[in-house]
Amino acid sequence: MVISPAGNRQRKVNMLVLLLPLPVKICSCRENVAVSPNKNRAMKTSTELEREAALQVAALMVAAARTAPKTRGIDNIHALAIDDQPTMESLVNAMRSIGRKENRPGMVRDAGNIQNAPAVVVIGVQANTAGLNCGFCGKPTCKELQDSGGICAFNSIDLGIAACSAAAVASNHRIDNRLMYSIGRAAMHLGLLPDKVKQALGIPLSVTGKNPFFDRKS
Repeated sequence: MVISPAGNRQRKVNMLVLLLPLPVKICSCRENVAVSPNKNRAMKTSTELEREAALQVAALMVAAARTAPKTRGIDNIHALAIDDQPTMESLVNAMRSIGRKENRPGMVRDAGNIQNAPAVVVIGVQANTAGLNCGFCGKPTCKELQDSGGICAFNSIDLGIAACSAAAVASNHRIDNRLMYSIGRAAMHLGLLPDKVKQALGIPLSVTGKNPFFDRKS
């Protein structure tokens, strides 16, 4: 039997239709599988992201304090970051208590200044003479300094270098901050640092429209 070209094309079309799945099934399958890319992922707010940024930078600041240059390569630095509400409240209360007891209005002011900080980095240095007999501490030898219970000048220098290295990390990431002795004093009082630590500084962090740690009311 001879089939005309038109009839051959019609047969091919019919065969193709039979081979294809029903259109209704195709649409139904796609509707069941299709999921919006953001449907199961919660969107983070600016406040949440800013807090995360502050905590990440706090960790980098502690690392910077650890790797900062130190006298004779002797590491006397201790560092930590406070980011939980109970410890933060204890720190704020200790600052207020010491400030009122010792008539230090600046500490009371600082306490109110940091209570909304997402994190506070505390860096301390333990008392340990450098063994240089340099006389910078006011004693002619390191042994005399130890006998008097004094603090080596190089301990203070190392603390300053570590704290400034940490503050530089915060500034490089555009996280507002300020060095405060009042925080270090309260942290030592609370026992957050080892007993050998005799000096400490605190660095509160903030991610707001303006640095709250400057231009403060007395």
